[in-house]
Amino acid sequence: MIAIRLGLIGDNIGPSRAPLLHGLAGRMAGLEVRYDLLIPKKQGLDFDRLFDRCAAQGYRGINVTYPYKERAAARVRIDDPTVRAISAVNTILFDGETPTGFNTDYSGFIAGYRAKRGERSPGVVCQIGAGGVGKAVAFALLALGVEAIRIVERDLARAEALAKALAIAAPSVMVEVADDPGVAAAGAEGIVNCSPVGMAAHPGTPIPASALTGASWAFDAVYTPLKTQFLQDAAAAGLAAISGFALFFHQGVKAFQIFTGRTPDEASLEAALREAWSRAVV
Repeated sequence: MIAIRLGLIGDNIGPSRAPLLHGLAGRMAGLEVRYDLLIPKKQGLDFDRLFDRCAAQGYRGINVTYPYKERAAARVRIDDPTVRAISAVNTILFDGETPTGFNTDYSGFIAGYRAKRGERSPGVVCQIGAGGVGKAVAFALLALGVEAIRIVERDLARAEALAKALAIAAPSVMVEVADDPGVAAAGAEGIVNCSPVGMAAHPGTPIPASALTGASWAFDAVYTPLKTQFLQDAAAAGLAAISGFALFFHQGVKAFQIFTGRTPDEASLEAALREAWSRAVV
């Protein structure tokens, strides 16, 4: 059996199910996958030194998650102009002298959204968070035909930079920056959480439950835990809820394709992943 070494660099990734997904996909493809969780602080290295170590130690590729996606973009060659505009990468292939960066959050969100809502337009969207995953989701919303995006972010400079990039990519789409999610959600059809709020290490919800009234769909990029308070509030308000599992699964499948050149049967992989996930200790 062919062996392949992969990994994930990020903070607070102990509960990640990425090793489970790639291990299952590998077995289906006849590959022995070793997938390491690499937390810079625990490794005693900063991101750049840990990145260099992965490149030197035979990793075929790595995924990158919060808060290093934008930093990773500076370390790789990016061939896709959309990913260059996003300026954040979550998947890196060590193939040749220069690592290549990809953003499978972008394609993963599109796949997860269409699986739930088909070809319907996102409408007007209130998006909370403008970091690495927020950039990918915002550009994906453009591809899905969003009417307007209201970006809520505590770091206004970051939000304004994303708004400028979106305006260049799609001048006809209205993009606004706000600092109050309750106000930005008024009249929005979709409410999207791309902040870390709701993660196991950052419990809570990014928006009051009362602000969800009137929307029709919600998405949470957080997938550990699966049932975040935000999604529970959204479901209680009658919104169609897209969980972080959808993004996690579809971005993972695309990353596996990039790493290995092989495409697993998605239905079989999802069934196996959900079954193994339900038995795993959180």
